[in-house]
Amino acid sequence: MATKTSFFGTDGVRGRVGQSPMDPNTVLKLGWAVGKTLGAEHNAKVLVGKDTRISGYMFESALEAGLSAAGADIGLLGPFPTPGIAYLTQAMKACAGIVISASHNPHHDNGIKLFSNKATKLSEHQEFEIENCLRQHIEDIDISSLGKAFRVSEAEHLYSSFCKSVLPAKMNLQGLKIVLDCAHGANYRIAPKIYSDLAADLEVIGAKPNGFNINDGVGTMHPQMLQHQVVENKADLGIAFDGDGDRLLMVDHAGKLIDGDQLLFLLAQHAHQKQQLKGGVVGTTMSNLGLECALAKCGIPFERAEVGDRYVLQKLQQKQWQLGGETSGHIVCLDKTTTGDAIIASLLVLQALIETDRTLAEAVVAMEKYPQALINISIAKPYNGSLPKFAPEVDDIINQARKTLHKQGRVLIRPSGTEPMLRIMVESHSEEESRLWAERIAATARKYLQKNS
Repeated sequence: MATKTSFFGTDGVRGRVGQSPMDPNTVLKLGWAVGKTLGAEHNAKVLVGKDTRISGYMFESALEAGLSAAGADIGLLGPFPTPGIAYLTQAMKACAGIVISASHNPHHDNGIKLFSNKATKLSEHQEFEIENCLRQHIEDIDISSLGKAFRVSEAEHLYSSFCKSVLPAKMNLQGLKIVLDCAHGANYRIAPKIYSDLAADLEVIGAKPNGFNINDGVGTMHPQMLQHQVVENKADLGIAFDGDGDRLLMVDHAGKLIDGDQLLFLLAQHAHQKQQLKGGVVGTTMSNLGLECALAKCGIPFERAEVGDRYVLQKLQQKQWQLGGETSGHIVCLDKTTTGDAIIASLLVLQALIETDRTLAEAVVAMEKYPQALINISIAKPYNGSLPKFAPEVDDIINQARKTLHKQGRVLIRPSGTEPMLRIMVESHSEEESRLWAERIAATARKYLQKNS
C-alpha cells in the first residue's frame, strides 16, 4: 500500500506464517487496532473471511479476539473470495472487511487485506491511524463492552446473486461447456454454484481444498491441468482462478492460455462497440505492447500504471475511467464493482462471446501479443521503490536496446516490490531479439552489481 508506511505493503500485510508480522500475536493486535480505528462506534460490525489455508483458522481466531476486545462485532464468513468480502462489507453496512489470504502464494504463506466500508482498499490516512494504534498497548478490557461473533449465513446467497446480476436478465450459459479451476481456494464452493445456476455444462477441478493444496499445481499459477482438461473434455473454454478469487485466466477450446491482457482487450473492444466504454483502459508497465497497439487500432485510449491492482485502481479513479487490469489476471470493472473480481470478469467475458457469437479464440485474435523476455537478477536487498544508479556502460546498453527497438518494442527495468530482485523485461516483434537484448542488459547489469556489492 502506501510507501510511507512500514507495516502495510502494496497488497496488505503478507508473509511466511509464524514470522513477524504474520504471527498470531501481531494479528490479534491488528484486529484490535482495526476495531479501535475503523469501528469507533460501540459494537461496530467487521466482516472476516479467509481462503482455504490451514493457517486461516489460527489467524481467524486471533482477529476475532482482537476485534472483540476493541468492542467490534465480528461477522464470520469462512472461506470466501476476496472480492465477495469487499462487496459484502458495503452491502451489509460493516465498518470494515478483513480478508485472510496470501492470494496466489503457496500454503505456507498468509496475509491480511483490509477493505473500507465503501468496499475499497484503505486510504493512506486509515493505514497510518492503524499503524499508530499498533504501537499502543491494549488497555484493560471492559467485559461489558466486548464484541460478539456471528456466522453470516446469507453471505453466499447475497454475493452469488450480485455476481449473476451483472448479466442481462434473461441471459444464461446454456450450451456452453466449461471447465472451472478453483485452485483449491476461496472460490471452490461458490463459483461452481454460480455457473451451475446459469445452466453451464460444468466440469470442475481444483475444488477439493485440504488446507495445504491451495494453488498447488492448479489455478492461475499452474494452468497446465486446466489446458489439458479443456482439450480432453472437448470443452468450449476453461476458467482459472487464483487462491483468493481476484485473478482470472482463461483457456480456449484448443487449450491455448488467454491471459489478463487479452481478456482486457476483449472486454474493452466489446464495450467500445456497444458504445458503453467510458474513457479508455488502464494497464500496467508490464502490460504487453500488443494490448496497447490493438486498443489503438480500435481508437481506445490506453494508459499504464505501476504494477499492482492498487495502482490500476488509482489511475482509473484519476482518469474517471472504468476498465483496467494486469497481465496476471486482475481485471477491474468499476462500473460493476469496486475491486478486481474474477467471477464477475469471467461472466462479462462470456456475455461478450454470447452477444457476438464468437469463440474465445476468435474474440482475441485481433490482439497480437509481442514476445516478452523477462530476466530476474538477484540483489543483496530490495530497492525502496527506485532503481539503482547504474554505471554508464549499463545505461548505454539499455539506451542501445531502446534505440534499436524504437516503437516496435519496449525495455523495462524495475525493482521487484516483494523480493530482492531486479526485473529486466524486453519485448519486440521477435522472440529472439527480445531474448538477446534482455540477456545483454542482464549480463552488463550483473557485472556492475557484482563490482559494487
